[in-house]
Amino acid sequence: MSNTIVATDFNFPGQKKVYHGKVREVYTLENDILLMVSTDRLSAFDVVMPKGIPYKGQILNQIATKMMKDTEDLVPNWLTAVPDPNVAIGVACDPFKVEMVIRGYMSGHAAREYKAGKRILCGVAMPEGMKENDKFPEPIITPATKAEMGDHDEDISREDIIARGIVSENDYLQLEDYTRKLFQRGSEIASKRGLILVDTKYEFGKTKEGKIVLIDEIHTPDSSRYFYAEGYSERQQKGEAQKQLSKEFVRQWLIQNGFQGLEGQKVPTMSDEYIETVSERYIELYENITGEKFMKADVSNIHIRIEKNVLSYLK
Repeated sequence: MSNTIVATDFNFPGQKKVYHGKVREVYTLENDILLMVSTDRLSAFDVVMPKGIPYKGQILNQIATKMMKDTEDLVPNWLTAVPDPNVAIGVACDPFKVEMVIRGYMSGHAAREYKAGKRILCGVAMPEGMKENDKFPEPIITPATKAEMGDHDEDISREDIIARGIVSENDYLQLEDYTRKLFQRGSEIASKRGLILVDTKYEFGKTKEGKIVLIDEIHTPDSSRYFYAEGYSERQQKGEAQKQLSKEFVRQWLIQNGFQGLEGQKVPTMSDEYIETVSERYIELYENITGEKFMKADVSNIHIRIEKNVLSYLK
């Protein structure tokens, strides 16, 4: 097994605070500098798995930062530097407490709600007569409130977001506009790789100057669902499952092993052999999504490597 990074305890110059998310560790430094370390932790059903996945943090960080650069002409983002394969540095922002989920196809959560008889999701109507993985006539935005650690995100409508003062109307309309533009660009990038961007989520923040910027991750397999374009129509006609490129394969393995994050359920043990296969799948995801060969970083001592690269950048 390769070395993995599942926790960090850095003390960088000018460090003010640190936040430990499900997958990322966020360090706030002086001068409005935010430093985000992508760990190898794997989260599914809002639960962090006991073991890390080799190279997962590097993969997520490099997809997200590449996609930020590929969309910065459309939407401003927080990113200023990538000093290490697992690290992104940018401008500290005040995050909006909503996730902007956009769906081009009726899959995942939307499909489960539809099967349960619902035709309105987050205040948005879904047409009658659709089947799972059908394309929506137009992409729909189905926001979710950002949960505190351990809680599940909750669906919410545009009207409720504005009425409850979670986001002002002007800001929310800007978030919707940015979300549609990013999804359009993400769909075009995916199409060139023989993929379909099915659904994804974006997160935004506001700089102290009041500028809305894209933050966190974008178009990664953890935040997005992809289908292979080849054979999509044939599979839909036959009512077959679509060939996916996302971490859905991990969720399915957990379900088969009796775990869905419900109370009283125990996380099944992942063998070293299974973890290696998950790592290989993530590398496959990286190469398919970016169209580039994945170059494994030196993992002989990830913590020392990260600290050295970050200190060198901060100088």
